Amino acid sequence: MDLIEFPSLGRGDLRNMRIAIDSGFRDFTRAYGETLEAIFHPIQVLLVFIENLLIDSPWILVLAALAGLVWGLSRSWKIVTGTVIALLLIGFFGMWEDTMRTIAMVAVCTLIGVVIGIPVGILMARSDRANQLVTPILDMMQTMPSFVYLIPVVMIFGLGKVPGVIAVVIYAVPPIIRLTNLGIRQVPADVLEAAEAFGSNPRQKLKDVQLPLALPTIMAGVNQTIMMSLAMVVVASMIGVRGLGQPVLQAINNQYFTLGVMNGLAIVAIAIIFDRATQAYGKRLQRHLEAVHG
Repeated sequence: MDLIEFPSLGRGDLRNMRIAIDSGFRDFTRAYGETLEAIFHPIQVLLVFIENLLIDSPWILVLAALAGLVWGLSRSWKIVTGTVIALLLIGFFGMWEDTMRTIAMVAVCTLIGVVIGIPVGILMARSDRANQLVTPILDMMQTMPSFVYLIPVVMIFGLGKVPGVIAVVIYAVPPIIRLTNLGIRQVPADVLEAAEAFGSNPRQKLKDVQLPLALPTIMAGVNQTIMMSLAMVVVASMIGVRGLGQPVLQAINNQYFTLGVMNGLAIVAIAIIFDRATQAYGKRLQRHLEAVHG
């Protein structure tokens, strides 16, 4: 029985294609690298400002501010107490500065994710064609190995904070896009019909009905974006992003078990704090909306 030969490009053709693509991308970075760096420079300014604010301020004020933020989101003394204890232990073991850098990174990446993700999610919810176009892109973003994101951003921007932020945002933004789209699409049709009966135009329906009712789902997307940003911290440390990821990377390279475990636990503590606070806020929103509309 004859075997059917699978059609494929020759090795020489594949090599030439890869060389052409790589050369084209290098030419692009040489031609537009400085322009792109100028465009993304405000991100670096914002990140450095938040880092300096958290690191240079007295630790007791930063601790009080973070505890106040967690209280504002959760309204739970248990979560606030856990937050204070975790941050005190982080400071006691000498990881305060790296933790503040990590919190600054996650805050900036989450802010950018919200600014990008919510409008894209709204567009997907309002247009089936946009939904069909964007969904495969999100699938690719979520399944692509996170290390791959580092290659193009490093080629364009080199090492530092900005490429780290871009790589983290690419990795972490899909959940908020998907859940914004889902939340708006799940708004009951009878509620939208009632809004139309009162003369609401599409913009008013979105602002006054769809977004408020979808807010708990959107907050779940924010929660997942924060978690994925923290998960990317160690990977981002490979391109010079300072924070809790760098000691972990150092521990891997030098086989420092204690250093790796301690900084890993600090990342876990920050993740739990953000997770519990945002989840509690989402539940509060859900109860409020049920009280208003129920």
